[in-house]
Amino acid sequence: MSSRNSQASKAAAREKLRIEREKQAKKDRARRQLVVAGAVVGVLALAGGVGYAVVQANQPGYWDKAADAALVKPKNTTGEDGTTVVIGKAEAKKTLELYEDSRCPACASFEQAVGEQVKKDVDAGKYKLQYFGATFIDNAVKGEGSKNALSALGAALNVSPQAFLDYKGALYSKELHPEETVDSFAKDDYLLKVADTVPALKGNAEFKKAVEDGTYDRWALEMSKVFNNSDVKGTPTLKMDGKKIETPQTAEAFTAALDKAIAG
Repeated sequence: MSSRNSQASKAAAREKLRIEREKQAKKDRARRQLVVAGAVVGVLALAGGVGYAVVQANQPGYWDKAADAALVKPKNTTGEDGTTVVIGKAEAKKTLELYEDSRCPACASFEQAVGEQVKKDVDAGKYKLQYFGATFIDNAVKGEGSKNALSALGAALNVSPQAFLDYKGALYSKELHPEETVDSFAKDDYLLKVADTVPALKGNAEFKKAVEDGTYDRWALEMSKVFNNSDVKGTPTLKMDGKKIETPQTAEAFTAALDKAIAG
């Protein structure tokens, strides 16, 4: 091979190598650009996700919205916001104040032991019953059941005072009252299941719609405010003439305590 041909071959080889290196450099630059672009998209997506989560976290919850809803007062209530619930004969001279939270296990025990006696006394005109509904357990152990059950009690009260008392008793019954930490009352289906044990509420389309629509949610919140603004700190609490009555554990003890309170 001549010297000229050898030099030409070497030059061609170098040119070919240069072209290959340029191609590889272009590929490397394109790959780096894709990686950078992907990282930017990922960061933007993450930022967007965080931003969305922040926005969602700052959105008002269901009960926050209920606080701003129109107030619908159940029938058989009085007072500016319909938060005075007094059941019994007008001629009854004394009024028993009863403070309860629907999720409260001690309230359930009280109702199971004494609830029927209270209804008998009210029917007999021995005293009127003034009910105060609380929802503090929803904050104590988290949940919505106290508020939701109180709203459903408003729907029962709208049917009749007797339906209210019967439904309250059913909610506290041994068979249907959940553990304090189990938020069954947050579910409308469960509240309606309990209502099926109350003749006046079973198959009652108006009651069912009120529960499912949350018609009395705002009312339940207003009732809860009345409890929160009182001097009562726990449930169940009983008062007569402004004086607290130690919560009795049996119907007999309850009757003795009420007779003493009525006598003054």
